[in-house]
Amino acid sequence: MEDQKIIALYFARDEQAIAETEVRYGKLCRQIAMHILGNRSDAEECVNDTYLKLWNSIPPEHPRSLTAYIRRMIRNIAIDRYRARSKAFRHMDFDVVLEELAEVTPSDVPEDALREAVQGFLGTLGDTDRRLFLGRYWYATSVKELAKAWDMTPNAVSLRLYKTREKMKAYLSERGYKYE
Repeated sequence: MEDQKIIALYFARDEQAIAETEVRYGKLCRQIAMHILGNRSDAEECVNDTYLKLWNSIPPEHPRSLTAYIRRMIRNIAIDRYRARSKAFRHMDFDVVLEELAEVTPSDVPEDALREAVQGFLGTLGDTDRRLFLGRYWYATSVKELAKAWDMTPNAVSLRLYKTREKMKAYLSERGYKYE
């Protein structure tokens, strides 16, 4: 079913909207949550929380892109769950992703300003580098999975990500962001 028809089901308060969302986006939601959490049951709970949040937010929201809306929602829910449980448990893969980004993210910068700067930086990248960067740092996809998806070696992906992080650091420095 097309996104606009699914959105129309939400606006009609038809419970079929959730079933259609599951058919179209269930696998994607589970994949994003698993990359961040590394735990199937936690990922499943995040997917269910996403469906509930969709039900409660549409209406009044009317997303232009249901795909982007759902991706952002599941990612944020999974990160919140990760943060909540990270005090007791650690998911090493996501910790590595956070550490990689921490090296090139300036401290003491308002989140909105940093978000805009990073979006500007992403616009300077070629398609492959941008997709690798987003796959790794937005969706927490492993280097091994990215390598397989892009028909590259893991070392080639790691090198491209490293060079992209260095470019981002230079880009942000040129715009006055300070590093400690």
